[in-house]
Amino acid sequence: MELQLWQIVLLTLWAGLSITDQMTYNLGFNGIIQTGIFAGIVTGNPLLGLGVGGILQSYALGIGTYGGTSVPNWQAAAIIVTALAGSTDNVASTIAIIGIPVAALTIQLDVIGRFANTFFQNWADKHAAKGDGVKVHFINQLGLSTFLISRMAPVFIGLLLGPALIDTVREYMPEWLSMGFTIVSKIFPAVGFSILLRYLPTKNYIQYLIIGFSLAAWFNAPILAVSVIGLAAAIIVYKQEGTAVTAGASNMNTGDDYDE
Repeated sequence: MELQLWQIVLLTLWAGLSITDQMTYNLGFNGIIQTGIFAGIVTGNPLLGLGVGGILQSYALGIGTYGGTSVPNWQAAAIIVTALAGSTDNVASTIAIIGIPVAALTIQLDVIGRFANTFFQNWADKHAAKGDGVKVHFINQLGLSTFLISRMAPVFIGLLLGPALIDTVREYMPEWLSMGFTIVSKIFPAVGFSILLRYLPTKNYIQYLIIGFSLAAWFNAPILAVSVIGLAAAIIVYKQEGTAVTAGASNMNTGDDYDE
């Protein structure tokens, strides 16, 4: 799919907005699904963007940037795959050929961006020692540029060279390598769900996991229906635990009165 310059610019700016939002107010612009939808709107296929965002979101489940951890930038992958896939028929191959490699590359770019940011932090420390808060604030704002470049550069280059790159890769990539990428792309969701279930209180709510699995596997219930049932279960648990907490607090107050 050939992209217009204005489309490339808009999508590149979104990549920068995404990391800025992630590091500041967290208004939702850094979401993978939201990014896919926006890329779909810009390229004239929002449903494709929603599908790509949903698939890549499943890859990222359970993965968090704790401390200084660098993880794949699936937002950049969502933009590039949505823009270059063209149709739902090409999503799997586009994710395998360019989506996963781009996401993997962004791990190293994030490391470079963080490392380069130390220049601004050392500069700010010098002015902090002098008590110049205005310059410290200004320099810290400049420090965001390293993160912006690490996110915007791969998106801009990928969109600029993407169509020709995909055609070239498809022509010369060995079948075994293409098959390997396809298999890996199918394993990622399972890994994400496994990590997610690992640190969620699954043992305490295993009954709801069984219900959801049964609905999806045996009754072929749509994901939306399973999600709504899960929401209802979450509300029930929330109310039950809220009632238990209130009752416990009341008992404690009663006990205090008794002691007095």
